Amino acid sequence: MKKLLALVILMLMLVSATNFSKTDSALETPPSIEGTWELVSFYNYIDGEISDTLATSEGYRQIKMFYNGKVMWTRYVPSDSVEWFGYGSYTIEDNTLTEKLEYMSASMQKVANTDMEWNMELELKKNSFSQIFLDDEGNRINSENYKRID
Repeated sequence: MKKLLALVILMLMLVSATNFSKTDSALETPPSIEGTWELVSFYNYIDGEISDTLATSEGYRQIKMFYNGKVMWTRYVPSDSVEWFGYGSYTIEDNTLTEKLEYMSASMQKVANTDMEWNMELELKKNSFSQIFLDDEGNRINSENYKRID
């Protein structure tokens, strides 16, 4: 019995002396796009590099919400009476965000592509993301940059 008690005490001492360290990459969950986001800036690109950054103007608000495979966005521009909004589905595969709008404002329909689908390069972090628009050859043109607000 004494040997068993000594063995249990020795095991407890060894366990308490063990330093459990987590590795960041093994235990952190990857960032998720699910949530509510606000547009904070735009980038323009030249030769794949950011050439300039444009902040949103005073009063301008663009909000995007991603939940359960659905996306909804709205834009408010104080100096413009035109309505901008859309609703549809989204998928993410590798680093590509695809949005397929099912419903949108009349102003958006005037500038939408024929299949109402957009494929954008996605740079996703925990509290920010950029959706980067590419030309037909895969070169970066510009991006919308968002911050998480929920």
